[in-house]
Amino acid sequence: MAEPEWESLEQCLEKHLPPTDLREVKRLLYGKETRKLDLPSQALECAAEGDFELQGYAFEAAEEQLRGPRTVRVGLVQNRIPLPAEAPVAKQVSALHRRIEAIVEVAAMCGVNIICFQEAWTMPFAFCTREKLPWTEFAESAEDGPTTRFCQKLAKKHNMVVVSPILERDGAHGDVLWNTAVVISNSGAVLGKTRKNHIPRVGDFNERVHVADRGQERGHRQPLLHLRHQPRGQAHKDFGYFYGSSYVAAPDSSRTPGLSRTRDGLLVAELNLNLCRQVNDVWNFKMTGRYDMYARELAEAVQPDYRPHIVRE
Repeated sequence: MAEPEWESLEQCLEKHLPPTDLREVKRLLYGKETRKLDLPSQALECAAEGDFELQGYAFEAAEEQLRGPRTVRVGLVQNRIPLPAEAPVAKQVSALHRRIEAIVEVAAMCGVNIICFQEAWTMPFAFCTREKLPWTEFAESAEDGPTTRFCQKLAKKHNMVVVSPILERDGAHGDVLWNTAVVISNSGAVLGKTRKNHIPRVGDFNERVHVADRGQERGHRQPLLHLRHQPRGQAHKDFGYFYGSSYVAAPDSSRTPGLSRTRDGLLVAELNLNLCRQVNDVWNFKMTGRYDMYARELAEAVQPDYRPHIVRE
């Protein structure tokens, strides 16, 4: 595996930039500064014992006269695979379940309401380039597979919504494979799922087989939150360390610092949902949008016999 150039972008900036330049660079990269959360000491101790990073930040919104703050805490989990990619599939999945369970316990201590796991979190990130055994054996039902049942128990135990991206096996439709995010209510009920429908194709990185380009309904339109790839164990080509690092972005273009590129971690973000409407009122895209026109022109443009209207003298 390639050695890390640095542990994180923030660490590199803080090491090499003088304070005045550092403040300006952070302003340009991160926008409005996020407040650092005062997380419980027990959570910090458990994270240290469990050998994973724990950070927390809050996004502020302007005080309103008619609405109080509407706050929710979201947790992002990034993790490597605990066992070698050559280990039996069932043992790999069980090890990942145990690792995630320990991190979610800490998230609960931090008051997290919604926990988001990384893309294809129950397996080595294999299916972007190799759709074959044993990697396809990690696929499971989104409705009642072992990982969904595991997440339902976590949700009920901690009164927490769980977003669980998995490799889905759609047994009702010819055992088709999908890159799917399952959303589980804090009551433990499966609220819905969404299937990834756009993917870049860069060199040897090609995930087109598992995206929803087959004309199917996607169900709930929540994004595939937290698209993270595991280090160590990608089945075809060594990605090195984490393929990026986890952070949370707000509608005003501000964002938190990221987690480490080299360690497991939990990022806790406190969101004031009032910020959504406040930013929308400033930009007012919905008022000036012409959605009926966009829909009509897009519907025409996707027809096989479409010809663009070109005016020539």
